[in-house]
Amino acid sequence: MKIAVIGLGYIGLPTAVMFANKGHQVVGVDVNQSVIKRLNNAKSGIEEPFLQEELEKAVKQGNFIATTEIELADVFIITVPTPSKKDLWKSCDLTYVLQAVTSVLPYLRANNTVVIESTVAPKTTESEILPLIESVGLQVGKDVHLLHCPERVLPGRIIHELVYNDRIIGGVTPSCTEAGIKLYQTFAKGRLIPTNAATAELAKLMENTFRDVNIALANELVKVGETLEIDALKVIELANHHPRVNIHQPGPGVGGHCLAVDPNFIVATAPFATPLIKEARSINESMPVYILTKVEEIMAHIGGNKITIFGLAYKGNSDDTRESPAMTIYQSLQKQSPYEVVAYDPHVALDFVEKDINTALTNTDLLLVLTDHSEFRKIASKHIANMRNKLIFDTKGIVQHVDTEVSIINLGNMHTLKEVSIMT
Repeated sequence: MKIAVIGLGYIGLPTAVMFANKGHQVVGVDVNQSVIKRLNNAKSGIEEPFLQEELEKAVKQGNFIATTEIELADVFIITVPTPSKKDLWKSCDLTYVLQAVTSVLPYLRANNTVVIESTVAPKTTESEILPLIESVGLQVGKDVHLLHCPERVLPGRIIHELVYNDRIIGGVTPSCTEAGIKLYQTFAKGRLIPTNAATAELAKLMENTFRDVNIALANELVKVGETLEIDALKVIELANHHPRVNIHQPGPGVGGHCLAVDPNFIVATAPFATPLIKEARSINESMPVYILTKVEEIMAHIGGNKITIFGLAYKGNSDDTRESPAMTIYQSLQKQSPYEVVAYDPHVALDFVEKDINTALTNTDLLLVLTDHSEFRKIASKHIANMRNKLIFDTKGIVQHVDTEVSIINLGNMHTLKEVSIMT
C-alpha cells in the first residue's frame, strides 16, 4: 500500500515512519524545504524517544521519502496544524487542512482513503471536507473513504502510544470506518474503536477539555489555599486518596497544541452551552499573570535583581514550546520587568537560551522553575552556590532534592513567603 502523509510535524512524522516500518511505501509531504532535506538525511529534528531510530530504519529500508510534492497514493493522511483564529471564541482555523485536502484532490482515485488526523471542530469532516472531495466527482462512502482518526499521544511517549493506545476510527459512513480500521490495524495494537466522524471529532476535543477543566480546578484551589493559608498541594494529595477522585496538578498554565487550544473549538461551535469550559479556559489563561504577580512579590521581598528561568517548553522532557505558559512568562519578564532575566532549558535550542547552567545561575536572586524537566528534580549544590539569593520558586512541583541549604516556594506554600529568610 502507498500512503501519503501531509504534514511532517510532531504527529505526521511519527505516523509516517510507523506505517513505513510495517512495509508500506510512505511519501511524507511538507512545504518546508529544510524539513524535507533533513528527513531525507534521516535526521528527525524532533526530540522524541525512539523517533530517530524509527526514521533511520524507514529511510534505510527505502520505505519513506520526504518531498514537497504530493503523489498518487492509496491513502492520504492529513496531519497539518489547526491553530486558533483570532476571533471572539478562538475558533478552529481550517486554513492548512483545507489547503492540504485541496492539494490532494487532483490525485484522488476510486478506492482511495482520506484520513483527517488534524484536530478539528465537531462536524468539520462532514461539512467542510466531504463537499471538497465530492466536488471532483467522487462519492464519499462509495468511491472514496473519508474518516477522522484523531491522535491521542503524549509527547515523550509518542512512538509507544501510537502502537498501544486505543484509537477512535470515525468514518463518514460505515464503509469508511471499516477502511480506517483495516488501515490502522497494520501497526496499531490498541483497540480500534468504530464510530462516526462527528463523534470522533468531539471525543478528541473532550479528552483534552476534561484535562483542561481539571487543571483549572487545581489552579483555582491554589488561589483558595493561598487565601486560607492552607497547602493546596497537600490538599490535592489527600483528596486523591479517595478512590474516585483524581485532581490534576496545578501549574503556571497549560500549553501545547491540545489543552490550550482544543477546548476553544467546542466553545466556538456551541458558545452558549459551554460556560464551564469557558471559565476553565479563563482560569488557566490567567495563571501566567498570577505567577508574574507572585514573582514580583518575591523579588520585592528579597530585594532581588536577577531571575533565572528553568524551562521554556510547555511539557517536561520535550522541546515543544507551542502555546507554552513558560514562554509567556519569560517574554513578559523580559519586556515589562526591571530585572535581568536569563532562560535555561536543556531541551529547547533557541538562540537566547543560556546553554550553561552555571552561567545561568551566576548571581541570580530567584530560580523560577516553569517546566518539569527530569533534569530539574535534583539541583546540585555546586550550581546553587552560584546564586546570590538561594531561593527557588517551583511552579511545577518538580524539584525533589537540593543538596544544600536553599528556600523553596511552590504553589502550595506561597502564603509562607513572608517567613522565607534571605540566604546569600
